[in-house]
Amino acid sequence: MNTMKEDNEVLRVEGDKIIEIAYVLSSKTRLEILRRTLNAEVDVDELAKEINQSKANTSAQIRILEKAGLVKTIYKPGVRGVKKICTSNVKEIIFVLK
Repeated sequence: MNTMKEDNEVLRVEGDKIIEIAYVLSSKTRLEILRRTLNAEVDVDELAKEINQSKANTSAQIRILEKAGLVKTIYKPGVRGVKKICTSNVKEIIFVLK
């Protein structure tokens, strides 16, 4: 079985998807991004400063999290142009080992 099911911000991961999600969660930077976006929308530029990473690296880590379905990004009007905003898609991840 190779499934990944989302239900009310709970992600159930089974089969080969466990390897993919475990890889994504293996980075301290990506885990910190998840923690900081759990209960709030966070400006990516501000997030980069908060986690002491470059904007480019922070964006790259967010893309990995987004591809895995763990975060989402949206664009909102800013003072000069648009701001990229990141927020978590999940509050809890359950690995099902069957």
